[in-house]
Amino acid sequence: MSSPSEQFQCRWQGSRRLLMAYLASLALALLALWLSEPRWWLLPLAAGCLSHACWVIPRRILLTHPDAITGLRRDSQDWQLYSRSQGWQAVRLLPDSMALPGLVVLRFVRAGRRLSESQCVCPDALALEQHRRLRLRLKFSRRRWAQPS
Repeated sequence: MSSPSEQFQCRWQGSRRLLMAYLASLALALLALWLSEPRWWLLPLAAGCLSHACWVIPRRILLTHPDAITGLRRDSQDWQLYSRSQGWQAVRLLPDSMALPGLVVLRFVRAGRRLSESQCVCPDALALEQHRRLRLRLKFSRRRWAQPS
């Protein structure tokens, strides 16, 4: 049996499945606002929901914004995430990252920052073999929660 390589890289694209789930959730939230009392809250909360959608859809779902995370790389030193605007950046993956057959949720902290961020990767966002390799790498990689060097 051969030893696993420390090198790993994958890139993904926007997910239509994630977009449909988000739009369904948004529609239910707007419906709940419409049916709720008092009515004077309707306009500011609906505007908040729509502004959230305008921020999230290009950055986290369709990945069309230059700051959107579209790749993950592992070398012998640390994990790195890719965005068009900032290139490869060192990150520390968090233990609450999930790797399920239907969804990978990357939870990470960028080097030099305190707040954590998340990125969902659905199976329709990259090739099935790449999605499987990503899940396996996240589950069984040594030093996966280590600080970036």
